[in-house]
Amino acid sequence: MITFVNRFEVHGSVDEFERAFDATSAFFAARPGFLGHRMLRAADLPGRYVNVAEWESREHFERALAHPEFLPHAKALRALATSDPNLYTTVLERTAPK
Repeated sequence: MITFVNRFEVHGSVDEFERAFDATSAFFAARPGFLGHRMLRAADLPGRYVNVAEWESREHFERALAHPEFLPHAKALRALATSDPNLYTTVLERTAPK
């Protein structure tokens, strides 16, 4: 499994950004290897978001990015925000005891 983390700084309308990201989310959800994601909005910093997505593999993620239908989503998000994307692998994971 690979984790994709992308931090966004919105310089356009946050409502428009959230709508555009919702469409991007639906696109990725339909791609093979997509496991799920969470979009988080900073509680005290308007316009700052973090997307955390999990994929079966780096190859699945890269194929989704290379899909021709992704380009319009990327352009729409870039028009509204800057981003800092990175791939991560799990080093340590712990959950609360039950």
